[in-house]
Amino acid sequence: MSDTRSSFPVSAPRSNGSQSAASEAPPAETERVGAPWPQVAPAPQGWGAQQAPEASFWGAEGAQERPEAEPEEEPKAAPRKREPYLDNVKFLLIALVVVGHSLVPTLNADSSKSLYIFIYTFHMPLFVIVSGYLSRNFWNSNAKTNKLVDTFVVPYVIVEVGYAALRFSLGQKWSLTIIDPAWLNWYLLALLFWRLSTPVWKRMKHPVPVAIAIYLFAGFSQISGDFSMDRFFGLLPFFVIGLVMQPEHFEMLNRMWVKILSAVTLLGAAGVAVFLGHSKYSLKPFYFKHSFQDMDLSWYMGLGLKMGLLIASLAMCFAFLALVPRGETWYTDLGTRTLYAYLLHGIPVLIAKEQGWLDLPWLHGPLGVLAISASCFALAIVLCLPETRTVFKWVLEPRLTWLYRRPSGS
Repeated sequence: MSDTRSSFPVSAPRSNGSQSAASEAPPAETERVGAPWPQVAPAPQGWGAQQAPEASFWGAEGAQERPEAEPEEEPKAAPRKREPYLDNVKFLLIALVVVGHSLVPTLNADSSKSLYIFIYTFHMPLFVIVSGYLSRNFWNSNAKTNKLVDTFVVPYVIVEVGYAALRFSLGQKWSLTIIDPAWLNWYLLALLFWRLSTPVWKRMKHPVPVAIAIYLFAGFSQISGDFSMDRFFGLLPFFVIGLVMQPEHFEMLNRMWVKILSAVTLLGAAGVAVFLGHSKYSLKPFYFKHSFQDMDLSWYMGLGLKMGLLIASLAMCFAFLALVPRGETWYTDLGTRTLYAYLLHGIPVLIAKEQGWLDLPWLHGPLGVLAISASCFALAIVLCLPETRTVFKWVLEPRLTWLYRRPSGS
Protein backbone atom coordinates (compact mmCIF):
# COMPACT_ATOMS: atom_id res chain seq x y z
CA MET A 1 0.00 0.00 0.00
CA SER A 2 0.99 3.58 -0.44
CA ASP A 3 1.63 5.96 2.40
CA THR A 4 -2.03 6.89 2.57
CA ARG A 5 -3.46 3.40 2.69
CA SER A 6 -5.14 1.83 5.66
CA SER A 7 -3.64 -0.86 7.84
CA PHE A 8 -4.67 -4.37 8.66
CA PRO A 9 -6.37 -9.94 8.74
CA VAL A 10 -6.69 -12.49 9.82
CA SER A 11 -7.95 -15.61 9.05
CA ALA A 12 -12.23 -17.53 8.33
CA PRO A 13 -15.67 -18.87 7.74
CA ARG A 14 -16.99 -22.18 8.81
CA SER A 15 -17.54 -25.03 6.39
CA ASN A 16 -19.44 -28.24 6.56
CA GLY A 17 -18.47 -31.73 5.61
CA SER A 18 -14.98 -32.02 4.29
CA GLN A 19 -13.81 -28.73 5.72
CA SER A 20 -14.18 -30.20 9.22
CA ALA A 21 -12.02 -28.49 11.80
CA ALA A 22 -10.58 -26.13 9.23
CA SER A 23 -13.72 -24.06 9.45
CA GLU A 24 -12.83 -23.25 13.00
CA ALA A 25 -10.00 -21.05 11.92
CA PRO A 26 -10.02 -17.31 11.13
CA PRO A 27 -8.78 -13.95 9.79
CA ALA A 28 -8.96 -10.36 10.42
CA GLU A 29 -10.56 -7.23 9.83
CA THR A 30 -11.58 -6.05 6.40
CA GLU A 31 -11.81 -2.56 5.36
CA ARG A 32 -11.99 -1.24 1.88
CA VAL A 33 -8.56 -1.48 0.38
CA GLY A 34 -8.85 1.78 -1.57
CA ALA A 35 -10.25 3.84 1.24
CA PRO A 36 -8.81 7.16 2.29
CA TRP A 37 -7.78 8.02 5.79
CA PRO A 38 -10.11 10.63 7.24
CA GLN A 39 -8.48 13.65 8.88
CA VAL A 40 -7.65 12.68 12.46
CA ALA A 41 -6.04 14.35 15.42
CA PRO A 42 -2.32 13.64 15.71
CA ALA A 43 -1.55 10.55 17.78
CA PRO A 44 0.91 10.67 20.67
CA GLN A 45 4.56 10.51 19.72
CA GLY A 46 5.98 7.00 19.42
CA TRP A 47 4.66 3.93 17.66
CA GLY A 48 1.18 5.27 16.96
CA ALA A 49 2.16 8.75 15.93
CA GLN A 50 1.93 7.96 12.22
CA GLN A 51 -0.72 5.24 12.16
CA ALA A 52 -4.30 6.35 11.63
CA PRO A 53 -6.39 4.51 14.25
CA GLU A 54 -9.29 3.91 11.93
CA ALA A 55 -7.12 2.32 9.27
CA SER A 56 -8.23 -1.01 7.95
CA PHE A 57 -6.98 -4.28 9.30
CA TRP A 58 -6.42 -5.58 5.79
CA GLY A 59 -4.70 -2.64 4.20
CA ALA A 60 -5.44 -0.19 1.46
CA GLU A 61 -3.69 0.96 -1.64
CA GLY A 62 -4.52 4.59 -2.02
CA ALA A 63 -6.68 7.39 -0.73
CA GLN A 64 -7.52 8.76 -4.13
CA GLU A 65 -10.04 6.04 -4.97
CA ARG A 66 -12.88 7.11 -2.71
CA PRO A 67 -14.47 10.41 -3.81
CA GLU A 68 -17.31 9.99 -1.35
CA ALA A 69 -15.14 10.91 1.64
CA GLU A 70 -16.36 13.83 3.73
CA PRO A 71 -15.04 17.26 2.78
CA GLU A 72 -12.17 18.58 4.85
CA GLU A 73 -13.00 21.46 7.19
CA GLU A 74 -9.37 22.45 7.61
CA PRO A 75 -6.42 22.56 5.21
CA LYS A 76 -5.27 19.08 4.33
CA ALA A 77 -2.15 18.05 6.20
CA ALA A 78 0.86 16.66 4.39
CA PRO A 79 0.72 12.84 4.09
CA ARG A 80 2.41 11.11 6.98
CA LYS A 81 4.91 8.38 6.47
CA ARG A 82 3.26 5.04 7.05
CA GLU A 83 4.30 3.26 10.22
CA PRO A 84 5.45 -0.28 9.28
CA TYR A 85 4.74 -1.97 12.63
CA LEU A 86 1.12 -3.02 12.08
CA ASP A 87 1.87 -4.11 8.54
CA ASN A 88 4.54 -6.45 9.93
CA VAL A 89 2.02 -7.81 12.43
CA LYS A 90 -0.59 -8.30 9.72
CA PHE A 91 1.59 -10.34 7.42
CA LEU A 92 2.87 -12.64 10.15
CA LEU A 93 -0.67 -13.25 11.39
CA ILE A 94 -2.09 -13.97 7.95
CA ALA A 95 0.72 -16.47 7.35
CA LEU A 96 -0.32 -18.23 10.58
CA VAL A 97 -3.90 -18.30 9.32
CA VAL A 98 -2.87 -20.15 6.18
CA VAL A 99 -0.70 -22.57 8.16
CA GLY A 100 -3.47 -23.29 10.65
CA HIS A 101 -6.02 -24.13 7.97
CA SER A 102 -3.58 -26.37 6.12
CA LEU A 103 -2.66 -28.40 9.20
CA VAL A 104 -6.20 -29.72 9.72
CA PRO A 105 -5.87 -32.96 7.69
CA THR A 106 -2.74 -33.88 9.67
CA LEU A 107 -4.04 -33.26 13.20
CA ASN A 108 -3.79 -36.96 14.03
CA ALA A 109 -0.03 -36.35 14.33
CA ASP A 110 1.10 -34.99 17.70
CA SER A 111 3.52 -32.49 16.17
CA SER A 112 0.81 -31.05 13.93
CA LYS A 113 -1.70 -30.84 16.77
CA SER A 114 0.85 -29.07 18.99
CA LEU A 115 1.54 -26.36 16.42
CA TYR A 116 -2.17 -26.03 15.74
CA ILE A 117 -2.91 -25.44 19.44
CA PHE A 118 -0.08 -22.91 19.71
CA ILE A 119 -1.37 -20.93 16.72
CA TYR A 120 -5.04 -21.05 17.65
CA THR A 121 -4.50 -19.91 21.21
CA PHE A 122 -3.58 -16.40 20.10
CA HIS A 123 -3.74 -15.67 16.37
CA MET A 124 -7.49 -15.00 16.11
CA PRO A 125 -7.66 -13.15 19.44
CA LEU A 126 -4.83 -10.90 18.23
CA PHE A 127 -6.60 -10.32 14.93
CA VAL A 128 -9.65 -9.20 16.89
CA ILE A 129 -7.63 -6.95 19.22
CA VAL A 130 -6.08 -5.13 16.28
CA SER A 131 -9.47 -4.92 14.59
CA GLY A 132 -10.89 -3.31 17.74
CA TYR A 133 -8.01 -0.86 17.95
CA LEU A 134 -8.51 0.18 14.35
CA SER A 135 -12.26 0.58 14.93
CA ARG A 136 -11.92 3.26 17.62
CA ASN A 137 -12.91 6.13 15.33
CA PHE A 138 -14.87 4.14 12.79
CA TRP A 139 -18.10 6.06 13.27
CA ASN A 140 -16.50 9.49 12.88
CA SER A 141 -17.28 9.85 9.17
CA ASN A 142 -19.86 8.87 6.58
CA ALA A 143 -17.12 7.38 4.42
CA LYS A 144 -16.34 4.90 7.19
CA THR A 145 -19.95 3.85 7.77
CA ASN A 146 -20.33 3.28 4.02
CA LYS A 147 -17.74 0.54 4.42
CA LEU A 148 -20.22 -1.54 6.38
CA VAL A 149 -21.62 -2.42 2.95
CA ASP A 150 -18.72 -2.38 0.52
CA THR A 151 -16.11 -3.98 2.79
CA PHE A 152 -18.30 -6.51 4.61
CA VAL A 153 -21.55 -7.27 2.83
CA VAL A 154 -20.19 -7.34 -0.73
CA PRO A 155 -17.09 -9.50 0.01
CA TYR A 156 -19.27 -11.75 2.17
CA VAL A 157 -21.71 -12.48 -0.66
CA ILE A 158 -18.91 -12.91 -3.21
CA VAL A 159 -17.00 -15.35 -0.99
CA GLU A 160 -20.15 -17.29 -0.04
CA VAL A 161 -21.08 -17.85 -3.68
CA GLY A 162 -17.48 -18.46 -4.74
CA TYR A 163 -16.78 -21.15 -2.17
CA ALA A 164 -20.15 -22.80 -2.73
CA ALA A 165 -19.28 -23.06 -6.43
CA LEU A 166 -15.80 -24.37 -5.62
CA ARG A 167 -17.14 -27.09 -3.31
CA PHE A 168 -19.69 -28.07 -5.95
CA SER A 169 -16.97 -28.31 -8.61
CA LEU A 170 -15.04 -30.64 -6.29
CA GLY A 171 -17.96 -33.05 -6.09
CA GLN A 172 -19.75 -31.81 -2.99
CA LYS A 173 -23.46 -31.05 -2.81
CA TRP A 174 -24.44 -27.49 -3.73
CA SER A 175 -25.01 -25.56 -0.51
CA LEU A 176 -25.49 -21.82 -0.10
CA THR A 177 -26.91 -20.48 3.16
CA ILE A 178 -26.34 -16.77 3.66
CA ILE A 179 -27.13 -16.81 7.39
CA ASP A 180 -24.65 -19.61 8.10
CA PRO A 181 -21.24 -18.34 6.91
CA ALA A 182 -19.01 -20.86 5.18
CA TRP A 183 -15.46 -21.39 6.39
CA LEU A 184 -13.51 -18.13 5.94
CA ASN A 185 -16.59 -15.95 6.00
CA TRP A 186 -17.39 -16.15 9.69
CA TYR A 187 -14.94 -13.35 10.49
CA LEU A 188 -16.58 -10.90 8.09
CA LEU A 189 -19.94 -11.23 9.83
CA ALA A 190 -18.52 -11.25 13.35
CA LEU A 191 -16.50 -8.12 12.63
CA LEU A 192 -19.55 -6.43 11.14
CA PHE A 193 -21.51 -6.97 14.36
CA TRP A 194 -18.57 -5.97 16.55
CA ARG A 195 -18.33 -2.71 14.64
CA LEU A 196 -22.06 -2.11 14.89
CA SER A 197 -21.75 -2.49 18.67
CA THR A 198 -18.79 -0.08 18.92
CA PRO A 199 -20.81 3.02 19.96
CA VAL A 200 -22.27 1.06 22.89
CA TRP A 201 -18.87 0.02 24.21
CA LYS A 202 -17.42 3.49 23.81
CA ARG A 203 -20.18 4.95 26.02
CA MET A 204 -19.60 2.51 28.87
CA LYS A 205 -17.51 3.41 31.91
CA HIS A 206 -16.05 -0.09 32.27
CA PRO A 207 -16.46 -1.87 28.92
CA VAL A 208 -13.76 -4.52 29.37
CA PRO A 209 -15.20 -6.12 32.57
CA VAL A 210 -18.66 -6.11 30.98
CA ALA A 211 -17.35 -7.78 27.81
CA ILE A 212 -15.51 -10.42 29.87
CA ALA A 213 -18.66 -11.15 31.87
CA ILE A 214 -20.66 -11.61 28.65
CA TYR A 215 -17.91 -13.86 27.28
CA LEU A 216 -17.95 -16.04 30.38
CA PHE A 217 -21.71 -16.37 30.70
CA ALA A 218 -22.11 -17.08 26.98
CA GLY A 219 -20.74 -20.52 27.82
CA PHE A 220 -24.00 -21.38 29.55
CA SER A 221 -25.96 -21.04 26.31
CA GLN A 222 -26.08 -23.07 23.12
CA ILE A 223 -25.53 -20.08 20.84
CA SER A 224 -26.36 -20.71 17.21
CA GLY A 225 -23.65 -20.30 14.61
CA ASP A 226 -26.05 -18.35 12.41
CA PHE A 227 -24.55 -14.98 11.52
CA SER A 228 -21.44 -16.06 13.49
CA MET A 229 -23.07 -15.05 16.78
CA ASP A 230 -21.23 -17.83 18.62
CA ARG A 231 -17.89 -16.28 17.63
CA PHE A 232 -19.22 -12.76 18.24
CA PHE A 233 -19.60 -13.56 21.94
CA GLY A 234 -16.64 -15.93 22.14
CA LEU A 235 -14.11 -13.32 20.99
CA LEU A 236 -15.90 -10.21 22.24
CA PRO A 237 -13.43 -9.29 25.05
CA PHE A 238 -10.55 -9.08 22.59
CA PHE A 239 -12.41 -6.60 20.39
CA VAL A 240 -13.35 -4.40 23.34
CA ILE A 241 -9.78 -4.51 24.68
CA GLY A 242 -8.61 -3.30 21.28
CA LEU A 243 -11.18 -0.49 21.41
CA VAL A 244 -9.82 0.88 24.67
CA MET A 245 -6.15 0.55 23.75
CA GLN A 246 -4.10 3.64 22.90
CA PRO A 247 -0.84 4.01 20.94
CA GLU A 248 1.10 4.38 24.18
CA HIS A 249 0.05 0.88 25.21
CA PHE A 250 1.82 -0.53 22.16
CA GLU A 251 4.82 1.64 22.92
CA MET A 252 5.05 0.09 26.39
CA LEU A 253 5.73 -3.24 24.70
CA ASN A 254 8.84 -1.81 23.05
CA ARG A 255 11.07 -2.25 26.11
CA MET A 256 13.89 -4.72 26.44
CA TRP A 257 12.67 -6.35 29.64
CA VAL A 258 9.20 -6.76 28.07
CA LYS A 259 10.72 -8.39 24.99
CA ILE A 260 12.70 -10.83 27.13
CA LEU A 261 9.62 -11.69 29.17
CA SER A 262 7.64 -12.07 25.93
CA ALA A 263 10.16 -14.53 24.50
CA VAL A 264 9.95 -16.59 27.71
CA THR A 265 6.14 -16.44 27.54
CA LEU A 266 5.98 -17.78 23.99
CA LEU A 267 8.52 -20.50 24.76
CA GLY A 268 6.46 -21.55 27.75
CA ALA A 269 3.31 -21.53 25.65
CA ALA A 270 5.04 -23.70 23.06
CA GLY A 271 5.92 -26.18 25.79
CA VAL A 272 2.32 -26.32 26.98
CA ALA A 273 1.13 -26.76 23.39
CA VAL A 274 3.50 -29.70 22.91
CA PHE A 275 2.17 -31.29 26.10
CA LEU A 276 -1.46 -30.82 25.03
CA GLY A 277 -0.65 -32.02 21.51
CA HIS A 278 0.55 -35.34 22.90
CA SER A 279 -2.59 -35.75 24.98
CA LYS A 280 -6.21 -36.44 24.14
CA TYR A 281 -7.13 -32.84 24.95
CA SER A 282 -10.01 -31.49 22.87
CA LEU A 283 -9.46 -28.65 20.41
CA LYS A 284 -12.91 -27.15 21.02
CA PRO A 285 -11.85 -24.49 23.57
CA PHE A 286 -9.43 -22.92 21.08
CA TYR A 287 -12.24 -22.07 18.66
CA PHE A 288 -13.83 -19.62 21.14
CA LYS A 289 -17.35 -20.69 20.22
CA HIS A 290 -18.45 -23.77 22.15
CA SER A 291 -20.69 -23.90 25.21
CA PHE A 292 -19.85 -25.73 28.42
CA GLN A 293 -22.29 -28.45 27.32
CA ASP A 294 -20.52 -28.86 23.98
CA MET A 295 -17.22 -29.31 25.81
CA ASP A 296 -18.71 -31.73 28.38
CA LEU A 297 -17.77 -29.43 31.26
CA SER A 298 -19.57 -28.50 34.45
CA TRP A 299 -20.37 -24.81 34.81
CA TYR A 300 -17.55 -24.13 37.27
CA MET A 301 -14.99 -26.04 35.20
CA GLY A 302 -16.20 -24.23 32.10
CA LEU A 303 -15.88 -20.80 33.71
CA GLY A 304 -12.39 -21.67 34.94
CA LEU A 305 -11.32 -22.94 31.52
CA LYS A 306 -12.65 -19.88 29.67
CA MET A 307 -11.01 -17.47 32.11
CA GLY A 308 -7.71 -19.34 31.95
CA LEU A 309 -7.80 -19.40 28.15
CA LEU A 310 -8.58 -15.68 28.06
CA ILE A 311 -5.54 -14.90 30.22
CA ALA A 312 -3.27 -17.22 28.24
CA SER A 313 -4.44 -15.78 24.93
CA LEU A 314 -3.89 -12.19 26.05
CA ALA A 315 -0.42 -13.04 27.34
CA MET A 316 0.54 -14.60 24.01
CA CYS A 317 -1.03 -11.74 22.03
CA PHE A 318 0.99 -9.07 23.81
CA ALA A 319 4.13 -11.21 23.75
CA PHE A 320 3.78 -11.55 19.99
CA LEU A 321 3.22 -7.81 19.58
CA ALA A 322 6.31 -7.08 21.66
CA LEU A 323 8.54 -9.24 19.46
CA VAL A 324 7.35 -8.14 16.02
CA PRO A 325 9.89 -5.81 14.36
CA ARG A 326 8.98 -2.11 14.50
CA GLY A 327 10.89 -0.96 11.45
CA GLU A 328 10.76 -1.70 7.75
CA THR A 329 11.27 -5.35 6.81
CA TRP A 330 11.18 -7.26 3.54
CA TYR A 331 7.58 -8.28 4.30
CA THR A 332 6.22 -4.90 5.44
CA ASP A 333 4.69 -4.10 2.05
CA LEU A 334 3.11 -7.56 1.89
CA GLY A 335 1.25 -6.74 5.10
CA THR A 336 -0.71 -4.05 3.27
CA ARG A 337 -2.60 -6.60 1.14
CA THR A 338 -3.61 -9.27 3.64
CA LEU A 339 -7.25 -9.13 2.49
CA TYR A 340 -6.29 -11.08 -0.61
CA ALA A 341 -4.37 -13.72 1.30
CA TYR A 342 -7.28 -14.18 3.67
CA LEU A 343 -10.03 -14.50 1.10
CA LEU A 344 -8.07 -16.39 -1.56
CA HIS A 345 -5.95 -18.87 0.38
CA GLY A 346 -8.96 -21.10 0.95
CA ILE A 347 -9.02 -22.00 -2.74
CA PRO A 348 -5.68 -23.87 -2.90
CA VAL A 349 -6.11 -25.20 0.64
CA LEU A 350 -9.58 -26.60 -0.09
CA ILE A 351 -8.40 -28.14 -3.36
CA ALA A 352 -5.41 -29.72 -1.60
CA LYS A 353 -7.70 -31.25 1.03
CA GLU A 354 -10.23 -32.58 -1.46
CA GLN A 355 -7.57 -34.04 -3.72
CA GLY A 356 -5.84 -35.76 -0.78
CA TRP A 357 -2.56 -33.91 -1.23
CA LEU A 358 -2.39 -33.27 2.52
CA ASP A 359 -3.07 -36.90 3.38
CA LEU A 360 0.33 -38.19 2.29
CA PRO A 361 1.79 -40.29 5.14
CA TRP A 362 5.09 -38.40 5.30
CA LEU A 363 3.22 -35.17 6.07
CA HIS A 364 1.91 -36.64 9.33
CA GLY A 365 4.97 -35.91 11.42
CA PRO A 366 7.52 -33.20 12.29
CA LEU A 367 8.95 -33.13 8.75
CA GLY A 368 5.47 -32.76 7.34
CA VAL A 369 4.69 -29.88 9.71
CA LEU A 370 7.81 -28.08 8.50
CA ALA A 371 6.93 -28.71 4.85
CA ILE A 372 3.34 -27.52 5.25
CA SER A 373 4.41 -24.44 7.21
CA ALA A 374 7.04 -23.47 4.63
CA SER A 375 4.62 -23.99 1.74
CA CYS A 376 1.92 -21.93 3.45
CA PHE A 377 4.37 -19.14 4.19
CA ALA A 378 5.28 -19.05 0.49
CA LEU A 379 1.59 -19.08 -0.46
CA ALA A 380 0.93 -16.13 1.87
CA ILE A 381 3.73 -14.19 0.17
CA VAL A 382 2.29 -14.84 -3.30
CA LEU A 383 -1.24 -13.86 -2.26
CA CYS A 384 -0.02 -10.59 -0.73
CA LEU A 385 1.90 -9.50 -3.83
CA PRO A 386 0.71 -6.37 -5.69
CA GLU A 387 0.19 -8.49 -8.81
CA THR A 388 -2.38 -10.60 -6.94
CA ARG A 389 -4.28 -7.49 -5.97
CA THR A 390 -4.21 -6.25 -9.55
CA VAL A 391 -5.77 -9.49 -10.79
CA PHE A 392 -8.50 -9.84 -8.15
CA LYS A 393 -9.27 -6.27 -7.14
CA TRP A 394 -12.27 -6.01 -9.43
CA VAL A 395 -14.07 -8.84 -7.65
CA LEU A 396 -12.87 -8.42 -4.05
CA GLU A 397 -12.91 -4.63 -3.97
CA PRO A 398 -15.57 -3.45 -6.41
CA ARG A 399 -16.09 0.30 -6.38
CA LEU A 400 -19.56 1.17 -5.13
CA THR A 401 -19.44 4.95 -5.20
CA TRP A 402 -22.69 4.93 -7.21
CA LEU A 403 -24.47 3.35 -4.24
CA TYR A 404 -24.08 6.29 -1.84
CA ARG A 405 -25.35 9.83 -1.77
CA ARG A 406 -22.65 12.46 -1.79
CA PRO A 407 -22.32 14.44 1.45
CA SER A 408 -24.16 17.73 1.37
CA GLY A 409 -21.97 20.54 0.14
CA SER A 410 -19.79 18.29 -2.01
